[in-house]
Amino acid sequence: MADDILERAAAWRAQGRRVALATVVSTWGSSPRPVGSQMAVDEAGAMAGSVSGGCIEGAVAHEARKTMQDGEPRLLSFGVTNEMAWEVGLACGGQVQVYVEAVE
Repeated sequence: MADDILERAAAWRAQGRRVALATVVSTWGSSPRPVGSQMAVDEAGAMAGSVSGGCIEGAVAHEARKTMQDGEPRLLSFGVTNEMAWEVGLACGGQVQVYVEAVE
């Protein structure tokens, strides 16, 4: 699966598109994707792979577009406390950190 994501990113670059790669670098508690999960994003917002789900992926894609523009890598942190998780019906909270870098 990871190879497919990297192949897609390489194909987009070969087509002249700007691309960023997001990688889950740490998790704690409940996390939908394990460390090492990746998502490629191109300048038009096309995505391949997954680093989480729901609104987190939208936020990662937004930051990926910023990374493509300025070339600066980003370390993003997202989390839900145990208390917040309980209020929305989840068993426990969690945290995920995602590293975003431009593909040259």
